[in-house]
Amino acid sequence: MATQFSINDNRPWKSTFFTIWSGQALSILGSQLVQFAIIWHLTKTTNSATTLAIASMMGLLPQVLLSPFIGTWVDRGNRRLFLIAADLTVAAFTVVLAILFTFDLVQVWHIYLALLIRAVAGGFHQSAFGASVVLLVPKEQLARVQGFNQALYGGLNILSAPLGAYLFSVLPMQGILSIDVGTALLAVSIVFVTQIPQPERGKGAAAFTFWQDFAAGFRYIMAWRGLVIAIGLVMGVNFFYSATEPLTPLLITNHFDGDAGKLGLWLSLFSVGVLLGGAILGMWGGFKRKVVTALFGLIFMGLSLVIVGLVRSDMFWVGLIANTAMGLFLPIINGSFGATLQTVTAPEMQGRVFAFVTSAAMLVTPIALIIAGPFADRFGVQPWFLIAGCFCGLMGVVGFFIPDVMNIERKPSAVFEKLNPSSERVA
Repeated sequence: MATQFSINDNRPWKSTFFTIWSGQALSILGSQLVQFAIIWHLTKTTNSATTLAIASMMGLLPQVLLSPFIGTWVDRGNRRLFLIAADLTVAAFTVVLAILFTFDLVQVWHIYLALLIRAVAGGFHQSAFGASVVLLVPKEQLARVQGFNQALYGGLNILSAPLGAYLFSVLPMQGILSIDVGTALLAVSIVFVTQIPQPERGKGAAAFTFWQDFAAGFRYIMAWRGLVIAIGLVMGVNFFYSATEPLTPLLITNHFDGDAGKLGLWLSLFSVGVLLGGAILGMWGGFKRKVVTALFGLIFMGLSLVIVGLVRSDMFWVGLIANTAMGLFLPIINGSFGATLQTVTAPEMQGRVFAFVTSAAMLVTPIALIIAGPFADRFGVQPWFLIAGCFCGLMGVVGFFIPDVMNIERKPSAVFEKLNPSSERVA
């Protein structure tokens, strides 16, 4: 097991963190290339919206249903080993899928299964890496690191689609899949030789069962009023915002009378906004109170959505500017909120807290998709963007008037000491 040490010591952290971070970035790029190639393969071979919807659900359901359990496993185990096991699992199933493509034996259900396994492994990877960051990075640098993470995803989104399209035109599917295997193995090799700290668990913690740790994580969250209210705000915002992405192609074609070129420009500039927003947060770090940064970001993103919901069909460039602004404010919101939780949450609770928040946020997405489609068919696409923008902006304003939300960065040490099973007497 990795040596345990405190995040408050004076050890150099940049070389260790950014070495791991670079390997993970390459692994994410490989995964995104495979994701693009698989979706395009299904589109070309089946031409079925139902098939594509099921494929999307294979990647979504593990996040919704399994995240709280995954977070508990991560908190109980060695996070370094979870990172290695997750990447090796992805590599192994990708190799199997590549073999099936090589011998022309692949069927749609094979792809569904591979996407499901990759999503489960990705859930473990995301939870373990997120919970490790707080032990690798000084607390005062967490917001900047979150900003760089958000910029990374924005940059990879800009790169992965055109690169994936090019690779799909010059390589067989098994060739693209082999790239993902290579990047996953590279990430594994970096983590294998790198020391990742483990949170210290109190005496007797090992005697507690998985379900006792799971329940302790749930009690920890429920006793933290500010976090509970914040999760409610996140669920409300995500309900309206998450449905805007699948409605975007209809916005471009039906409202702006656009083609694939306009859609590509729209999506690319959104990713440019994400890249810029992440870079700004990475260099700036946000206000001293990170929750204030997140709430202001939510207000301005809401205003951007309102503009998209109101812009005339002959003013596509105005919509482009507002759409880019949406991308810019998104990493500022997510990065600041994530840094807030990383700063305040007890290290040994990180996996469970982030997993519960992720699961709650994703839980509303399928419901939103079921409602947004018929709503847009009846009333048009723009009204959904308008409602989403008004709700996001309103939630940002309301957050400033809720004391528990504004004080969420005050460490709930009393709550943790009372509820953490590691500090309780073993019966």
